[in-house]
Amino acid sequence: MLVLDGDHMELIVKGQMREFAKILPIVKLIDLSSNKFQGDIPPQMTNLSTLGTLNLSRNQLTGKIPEKIGAMQALETLDLSCNHLSGPIPPSMSSITYLNYLNLSHNLLSGPIPTTNQFQTFNDPSIYEGNPGLCGLPLSTECSTPDDDHKDEEDRRKVNLANFQSVMRLRVTKIMGKEGNMDSNK
Repeated sequence: MLVLDGDHMELIVKGQMREFAKILPIVKLIDLSSNKFQGDIPPQMTNLSTLGTLNLSRNQLTGKIPEKIGAMQALETLDLSCNHLSGPIPPSMSSITYLNYLNLSHNLLSGPIPTTNQFQTFNDPSIYEGNPGLCGLPLSTECSTPDDDHKDEEDRRKVNLANFQSVMRLRVTKIMGKEGNMDSNK
């Protein structure tokens, strides 16, 4: 269990409660990978503005990536892979301009991958793999927009109307053809 509150952190390690007080502002690296942590990423984690590396990979974290993660301006390395995180990649992550290593693979993330700032440098699709709901570069899955969905519906309507018009022309032609034959028989 991990509890962050203000300027101290409580962490249970091998059944023992450990408290870390007044050191959080000087902490540069937190690696809590492979600890079977469950639940949401504590939103207070985003208050660690001097943190350079955060590794929460290979846990059982759920919920969304905190919206305010962009407040972690000193972050250079972020690994949230192999959890059960869901929802979109927060737009605020684009403002972490020192970020040079990112791994969000094997979660349940969805929506478009941000395309601004540091995200323009993350060209390796493997950092996003295992998130079937993600779309956009560098993945091969294109994002659909509400306009695209509306256009698809409009295209279907046009096809249906064109098919209806073709069928009606055939029927009218057959009727006219029969009438034409009837007139010539008189």
